[in-house]
Amino acid sequence: MIERALRDEGTSYHYLPPSDYSEAAVHLTKMAREALTTEGIPIQAGATWTTDAPFRETEKAIDAAKNAGILAVEMEAAALYAFAKARNCAVLCFAHVTNQMGRIEGDFEKGVADGAEESLKVIALAAASWRAKRYDHEFL
Repeated sequence: MIERALRDEGTSYHYLPPSDYSEAAVHLTKMAREALTTEGIPIQAGATWTTDAPFRETEKAIDAAKNAGILAVEMEAAALYAFAKARNCAVLCFAHVTNQMGRIEGDFEKGVADGAEESLKVIALAAASWRAKRYDHEFL
């Protein structure tokens, strides 16, 4: 689960002033973590690096991201979290990490149905929990 995203793209800056990270709403990450752990689904939560061009990044930039505790590279979370904050919307991003940027043989193998079943289960559980809490007026 992406708790915050390093802003290294352009879209998030259309929604919020400059800062290092776009952050997920804490109540959403807590709700999703509870829903997934209750179902026995292992998750990692933390920061990702949102960049427009992950394959153009330098080894030095990748090492800096690793040293900052970045768990994965993706292309959307920073903009989505900035949009959510600017528009007061509920947005939570998940990353189904399936490769290491093509660095080893067979690295693009995503699993059964390209990982769709696992991803859809995670999303369905989080959405069901959000709907239930929303209707309980806890998370409006």
